[in-house]
Amino acid sequence: MVRPNLTKAGILAEVRDYLVIGIGMLSYCIGWGIFLLPNNITTGGVAGVSSILFWGTGIPVQASYFVINALLLLAALRILGWKFCVRTVYAVSVLTVGVGLVTANYSGHLLADQPFMAAIIGAVFCGCGVGLGLSSNGSTGGTDIIAAIINKYRDISLGRVIMICDVIIITSSYMVLKDWEKVIYGYVVLYVTAFCIDQVVNSRRSSVQFFIISDKWREIGQRINREPHRGCTVVDAQGFYSGKEVKMLFVLAKRRQSSLIFHIINDVDPAAFVSQSAVIGVYGEGFDQFRGKRKSTHTTPTPTPQLSDSK
Repeated sequence: MVRPNLTKAGILAEVRDYLVIGIGMLSYCIGWGIFLLPNNITTGGVAGVSSILFWGTGIPVQASYFVINALLLLAALRILGWKFCVRTVYAVSVLTVGVGLVTANYSGHLLADQPFMAAIIGAVFCGCGVGLGLSSNGSTGGTDIIAAIINKYRDISLGRVIMICDVIIITSSYMVLKDWEKVIYGYVVLYVTAFCIDQVVNSRRSSVQFFIISDKWREIGQRINREPHRGCTVVDAQGFYSGKEVKMLFVLAKRRQSSLIFHIINDVDPAAFVSQSAVIGVYGEGFDQFRGKRKSTHTTPTPTPQLSDSK
């Protein structure tokens, strides 16, 4: 019997996640190594600490970055689990090698006379890279690890947690740079990075809900079960004006599956009445996990009727 974690679908999902993490780290390398570091603009997290150490002592950024992250990962292993840490080690390794190659082979000073544009462009590359890593259950380490620990138990914006953690790091860069203008650019980098992280993570995790009223509800529900592999809840409804009894399908799906669901509905019943809306969060099988620890209770819950025969 083949174990579930060794199935073809599972292996492909793992390969896809590692590929996305690798792309994200390459994006971060470009933002940090080409736009921020040469222009003496501080970023947050361990990358910011490594930058400050480089400007103050000359220690290569890749060396201090790897050592600090190794210590943080040892502390986070028990809380975040080996899977997160393995992916983070992979991300940190790719980023360490990438930044080393960039700093060794790129000696230019891109946008030297336009530090604000360098800050914006570098922050976009860094934020998108971190967002891709987090959405694939990996990270660049540092304050990302702290944010992932908090997000494991509380439904708090990852970008906002990272922003709070990084303010002190960016402010402390003044002790080395002695230039408040560079510190302000660092704050710009912090804000844009956090914004990009939230946009990337939320876009990959966002969900939508459908209310579908159609005489061919059974065929539509069967195809939605079979093609995008999403469950449907059948709700008994009644038209207020006509008094006609109708069946309404309630469907929750990932945003990227919306076009396929619309195609199914249009193919089966072009006259169907459909309502689509975005939802803030969906938790349960096939979606995100519940935040926080389950609290024990001494009361016996009252059974509730099931409205859906779908998974």
